[in-house]
Amino acid sequence: MAAKLPVIVNKNGGAASKMGDDLVPKLTEAFDAARAPVAIEPLDGADIADAIGKAAKRGRVVVAGGDGTVSCAAAALMDSEAELGLLPLGTLNHLARDLGLPNDLKKAAKIAATGKATAIDVAEVNGKVFVNNASIGLYPLMVREREGLQDDKGWPKWLSTIPAAYAALERLPHHRLRIDMGEGEREIVTPLLFVGNNTYSLDAGELGQRASLTDGKLSVYAVSHRSRLSLIWFAARTLVGRARRDVDFVALGECETLTVRSSGKTIEIALDGEVQRLKSPLEFRVRRGALKVVAG
Repeated sequence: MAAKLPVIVNKNGGAASKMGDDLVPKLTEAFDAARAPVAIEPLDGADIADAIGKAAKRGRVVVAGGDGTVSCAAAALMDSEAELGLLPLGTLNHLARDLGLPNDLKKAAKIAATGKATAIDVAEVNGKVFVNNASIGLYPLMVREREGLQDDKGWPKWLSTIPAAYAALERLPHHRLRIDMGEGEREIVTPLLFVGNNTYSLDAGELGQRASLTDGKLSVYAVSHRSRLSLIWFAARTLVGRARRDVDFVALGECETLTVRSSGKTIEIALDGEVQRLKSPLEFRVRRGALKVVAG
């Protein structure tokens, strides 16, 4: 009997949580249509990393969840022979979109089970992995505020967005940072610094998308100075994934390594939407072709 393909599911994230009791039956149906025998494990986010590490020994692991779950999988699988299949069951699913994966569950399951793997770049900061982007300043602070409102008041994410954005701006309208993109250190003052794994487009109709995941570059952007009212509107749009990079961001350039320093001993940073606090300075780099992802 053929070994079953492991499918690790973050049952608390995005579209997966909305499926409720239908989650496992729908996933089973999708893989049955692809004629792929699977072993489905719905898990809490905290248990994902260990499960992926164990499943990696079988050669291919399918992960169902959002970008934070994918980053967790990337950290466990990078620099190995294991292949990562994706089911985009998060809120935004940026990596799946940039890989050209379909949102349709049956189509995505077929690709994850039978498609070919390709090597893509992974970015790191102080040893922490991200597959899409990292943000310093306003965004991680807003996420903290929003999560606090959700926990304290039981509000849904959408309802917590505006008050979270306002509270964050009251605390941190601008952030003073020193950055070095390989050509010497310079100071910038910005409410938000954005670092992308490869180049994010600023063109109309392609905002926030990446044409390539294999260029081995970090793309660096900053939010330009603006009034508090316009920053509140920008902050709210950012929290729901609707920032306009052609209007909201100034491109600072591309680099292979990046150093970011602040006045404090630590810097709060959001890695693929997950907030952490890391020691200053932040040392960014790209790991070329470090992750094998099933893309078609």
